[in-house]
Amino acid sequence: MYVRNIFLLLMLTLLSCGKEISKKDKKPNLLIVLSDQHSYDMLGVYGNTQILTPNLDMFASEGIRFDNAYVNQPVCTPFRGMLMSGMHPLKNGAFINDTPLIPNKQLLGEVLKEQGYQTAYIGKWHLLGGDRDRPIPRGDLRYGFETVLTNNCHVDFRPGKAFYWSSNDEKEYFDEWEVYGQTKQALQYLDTIDSNRPFALIISWHPPHDWGLFEGEDGKMHFRYDTIDELMALYNRDSIQVRPGSESTPDHTRMYHGHMAMVSGVDKAFGMLMNKIKEKGIEDNTLTIFTADHGDMLESHGALKPKQYVHDYSSKVPFIIKYPKKIKTPGATKLLFSALDIMPTTLGLLDINTKEDYDGNDLSNAILNGNDEAVPFIPMWVYSRYNQNETAWRGVITKEFAFSISQFENDTTNIDNVLYDRVKDPLQLNNLFFKPEYKTQKESLKNLTYSWMDKYTDHFFDLDFFMKDQPKESWQYNYSILPYQHLQDE
Repeated sequence: MYVRNIFLLLMLTLLSCGKEISKKDKKPNLLIVLSDQHSYDMLGVYGNTQILTPNLDMFASEGIRFDNAYVNQPVCTPFRGMLMSGMHPLKNGAFINDTPLIPNKQLLGEVLKEQGYQTAYIGKWHLLGGDRDRPIPRGDLRYGFETVLTNNCHVDFRPGKAFYWSSNDEKEYFDEWEVYGQTKQALQYLDTIDSNRPFALIISWHPPHDWGLFEGEDGKMHFRYDTIDELMALYNRDSIQVRPGSESTPDHTRMYHGHMAMVSGVDKAFGMLMNKIKEKGIEDNTLTIFTADHGDMLESHGALKPKQYVHDYSSKVPFIIKYPKKIKTPGATKLLFSALDIMPTTLGLLDINTKEDYDGNDLSNAILNGNDEAVPFIPMWVYSRYNQNETAWRGVITKEFAFSISQFENDTTNIDNVLYDRVKDPLQLNNLFFKPEYKTQKESLKNLTYSWMDKYTDHFFDLDFFMKDQPKESWQYNYSILPYQHLQDE
């Protein structure tokens, strides 16, 4: 009997050790959380003293805050294409809004699925191209995500208006603000997955994106951001301060009020996710990333559009990561980091080597080793999209300067011809593009811009060129032809 008990005890000990080893060696989870049209300055942790974002501020205090994170092309679909592929938009197909990401190589979800991850995507997709009001087809156009709950792209976030396509490709409506509904879908997903396998979950909220227009007291049309009462009640509109250099008018403060209210709603939803991760005891072994598609100008600098500019309010985004298993010391980094770098860096942090060549950089070692000087500059661009009033531009971000040049270099009224000193003028209130004393810096940045354009076979393609040489099925329904291969032959 004694021998039998010893044998049982030994077996239990070995089984227990096996479980501990299994838990220790389990692959890390991945959680990527996106908001849309959310500038870096619309979080407390980035210095905004009037916005209410306690959950994201706490998250930043526990992880790494990036102070120089930019979206190379500050437009929704191109950002998502870069996130999924690590490739320049001319190489992945998603070069303007509503053009599809072409599955021509292993994309993020496909890599993770091959590595044994349970993969899911919840929220705004905006990668299908063409008609927005349709479910995502099964197969290659889901890019490796097994669970997909999305409306593709829809901008009415109100209860009873916001919807998603069910697993049966039927439209189901949320009875609450879209962000809360999508967050509850994510929480349910986390409660039903196989706990013995790692998961990769992307949650993509559309707010604080504008959702229409309103006629202002000034008689002009402005972008609309008003949201549900409980969030609007968090702020006193009369006390809201607009960005330096912007005029405080009733119409501007209304825009800020709704935008900031939605940001606080995003923050509340993020807190729900973090509570679930802690509740499940997987916080240490989960790489969590929070960032945004791009920023929102909120009419700063006289901008007519919310995004598509090199200016920080348009292209600089919050980027915060937390991964306690590897990142032991919280802090901040001034490393130049871009949307192109997200996929290769994420895989690097997860210790996944795909042996693929990406246009973005794997900056995982730079992050872990505190090397803020690993990247000399970030390439920046915008391609025209269906509107003759929009110009294309190209540029760069360095530690010292923000630069962009339009197709009409000598047009002094063009907001895309800019040169800002990021050190002396961080709020970008003094455009140096046409200042004679900055001619040398301007030429140097221009040459740097043309060097990356040569690398990506970008011949300063404009709207007329894209429309003249588009595939017969149109760019919006092009699922096979990579733009750079097609255009370089023209």
